[in-house]
Amino acid sequence: MTRWMIGAFAAVAAAVAVCLLSLGPAAAEAKPKRKLLLFSLLLSACGTPAAPIDTIDAPPQPSLTVALAHTPTPNILVIIETPQPTATLQIYIVESGDTISEIAEKLKIPQADLIAANPDVNPNALTIGQTLFIPDPSAPPAAATLTPMPVPITQADCHPTADSGNWCFALLQNNTANMLENISAQITLLDENNQAIAQQTAYLPLDVIAPHSALPVYAFFPNTPAHVEPQIQLLSAMPGNASRYLPAVLNHTVAQIDWGGKFARVSGQVYLPPQAAAAAQVWVAAVAYDKNGTVIGARRWEGGAIQPGSWLEFDFSVSSVGGEIEAVEFAVQAR
Repeated sequence: MTRWMIGAFAAVAAAVAVCLLSLGPAAAEAKPKRKLLLFSLLLSACGTPAAPIDTIDAPPQPSLTVALAHTPTPNILVIIETPQPTATLQIYIVESGDTISEIAEKLKIPQADLIAANPDVNPNALTIGQTLFIPDPSAPPAAATLTPMPVPITQADCHPTADSGNWCFALLQNNTANMLENISAQITLLDENNQAIAQQTAYLPLDVIAPHSALPVYAFFPNTPAHVEPQIQLLSAMPGNASRYLPAVLNHTVAQIDWGGKFARVSGQVYLPPQAAAAAQVWVAAVAYDKNGTVIGARRWEGGAIQPGSWLEFDFSVSSVGGEIEAVEFAVQAR
């Protein structure tokens, strides 16, 4: 059967908008498991100037309201304690090819301390010449430390791969009326004997989670057994700085899911309202869910500049590392 679902979810907080669209079942016969679902999730705030692009004269489309439910899963072990950053800071200039994990290893400091010392830095998007504050590993813990905002972890799951690895996801829910940014979590894998066998820091596909919405952090663990239990520890989560983001919205979002449910081609438009400043960078995230609402895939698309009142089209794909894709949610970020 071909299934269509239509809907939308809208909430306004500061300059943030969220909406979802879906289509319900149709009666015509077709090849089994073919699905087409529409979803959109919008983020907003303020940002930096950029070069112009062509303008398409079309207004944003109206939508109805509906929400994709995310239910807690019972297999999550969440650690409340948060690693504390150290007091004395040094300076490091990002070089070509640097990553947060490589810098932490090079300087012999924990990744959590490095991230905590740089709350305004996106660990997934370092730029050459960027300045990082490096905590002194020999210094005692600071008296005043950074404490993450409370971010509920509503599900955690790992999906084994054919090459003896595991893709692991933890879905984080922002229940506040403000955006959250600089979010990271530590994922530790436990074997059948409840022994820790691997550990990584996981990040969101975007810098922020919009108000009253969810995004996953995720990481790949090579050379790990098929049966593992994820243990999640929140490392960082800060109130969003609205001055860094623009009120970009998504429109005409489409997710075309293939016959087997393992692949979805996603497309749509990013629209920047005329009253906004120009954006130098646009990111779109697509998150795939199975029929139980479990995250089974995520991918980020990185676009270029966009002028106020203009559109920027995107077209990319997201794959499942677990079961069949039943729904795709979108999120956008413009700076």
